[in-house]
Amino acid sequence: MSADKGVYRQILSELGENVQLVAVSKTKTAEDILALYAEGQRDFGENYVQELADKQSRLPADIRWHFIGHLQTNKVKQIVPFVHLIEGVDSLRLLNEIEKQAVRAGVVIDVLLQVHIAREETKFGFGAEEIGSAMGVHRDGVRIRGLMGMASNTSDPDAVRSEFRVLKGLFDRWFPDGGVLSMGMSADYKIAIEEGSTRVRIGSLLFGRRG
Repeated sequence: MSADKGVYRQILSELGENVQLVAVSKTKTAEDILALYAEGQRDFGENYVQELADKQSRLPADIRWHFIGHLQTNKVKQIVPFVHLIEGVDSLRLLNEIEKQAVRAGVVIDVLLQVHIAREETKFGFGAEEIGSAMGVHRDGVRIRGLMGMASNTSDPDAVRSEFRVLKGLFDRWFPDGGVLSMGMSADYKIAIEEGSTRVRIGSLLFGRRG
């Protein structure tokens, strides 16, 4: 399924001026991406390093690429030269590796700390009590711009809302002067916006389910 421009415009109207859309383009073709690019979309999210590197080399240079998946430390150096934002920094080990590779490359990488707010143990991220260990260290190659989190995969909207509310409380504590709060995907972005998200990551609504 190609990008649905009508849905794209509808989502933008719902987000307003204060919430940014990252179009999750993993597994989608360059043509799909270019269809939304022609509509003005510049922020795209990928979660496979090799696929991201391939698309970055073939698509317009002004696209802002967000890495949104679980990033392995041994693949950091492949995306450091061009990535706009790494949204899923889920451990100190990964944060330290990004710092090392960024300094080596002479760049500064913007990142979000991924916080584990869901009930599923399979989701990655910092615990609430671990955020300070990342925030309290000076780094030359990394800028921590905010927090990211994924709610539980549940049909209970109250549970989702509660988890987003926890993340918003942590965001307000650690980023009192503002920053990026990335929470909300295709199934729950409306709740996320109501709970204070400044960035949503939407894929299936725009491009259809992965085939």
